[in-house]
Amino acid sequence: MAPKRALITGITGMVGSHLAEYLIDKTDWDVVGMCRWRSPLDNLGTLTARINSNDRISLLYGDLRDTMSIQAAVAKAQPDYVFHLAAQSFPRTSFDAPLDTMDTNIQGTVRVLDALRRTSPKAIIHVCASSEVFGRVPREKLPIDEECSFHPASPYAISKVGTDLVGRFYAEAYGMTVMTTRMFTHTGPRRGDVFAESTFAKQIAMIERKLIPAVVKVGNLQSLRTIADVRDAVRAYYMLVTVNPTAGAYYNIGGKHSCTIGEILDKLLSFSPLKSEIRIEVDPDRLRPIDADLQVPNTAKFEAHTGWQPEISHDKTLRDLLDYWRQRVATEGNRFLTR
Repeated sequence: MAPKRALITGITGMVGSHLAEYLIDKTDWDVVGMCRWRSPLDNLGTLTARINSNDRISLLYGDLRDTMSIQAAVAKAQPDYVFHLAAQSFPRTSFDAPLDTMDTNIQGTVRVLDALRRTSPKAIIHVCASSEVFGRVPREKLPIDEECSFHPASPYAISKVGTDLVGRFYAEAYGMTVMTTRMFTHTGPRRGDVFAESTFAKQIAMIERKLIPAVVKVGNLQSLRTIADVRDAVRAYYMLVTVNPTAGAYYNIGGKHSCTIGEILDKLLSFSPLKSEIRIEVDPDRLRPIDADLQVPNTAKFEAHTGWQPEISHDKTLRDLLDYWRQRVATEGNRFLTR
């Protein structure tokens, strides 16, 4: 019997690359990754040899804004499992590019699901929404469960509301096994430098190499987040599609460690030998017009359904993130901006 085949959209991102590694290591599935021709392949470094020799993993071109490329990629992949992770994923950018964000995230999801409806209607599909759909949540509604009302606080969050609802619609209207997740903050190695904790780690690594002054530029440090490790997140996504997958189901997924952005910065600084020399400076350009500032999940529904629990400690997540940036800065430091 031929092995199962998984399609990962957005395979070159932090989550997609970790998920590909997990599936290659923990299953006998073949993995097909969808990416744009211009997508950097750095995150797939551990899999390059396999990709080059077509050893259980291959790449297909696809752009969420181009219907024909999506149809061609899905038809060629013929997946048994789909992890739809590709998106314009940075909330701050969405204020500058709201229409691009809406097209990529909402219409892009429609393009993927409609292509699957036509060529792989029996596939088990994960649509990745976001905890940002909940937006500005009153403190009395914490922790946030699945039935909390949506109050999106950015064009990105609005686009993910659309993504969430599109996924559930395709399950209900067409009988497809589509499940939607609202993953709360997850980080670790390969996290993009446009996200708070990753830009902090990057700046600290650059300061340690004396590439920039000993100042970490920050935005809103008061936002409350619950942090998970990306490696726990991809294990959750695997369990989502393999443990009694339920068409139309939607789940909150997240870690157990809640803290402010400022406390994340303090923890990262505590790992640096230069911690006493580094100053903090608020950069107005890093502030959102509106911030979803209370992001604490109730994950009981997903845990009861799958048995998943986060396993990686908060300290290890942040140490590994900082070490990732130390390694990159050591080899590529002069290339980096301090964004």
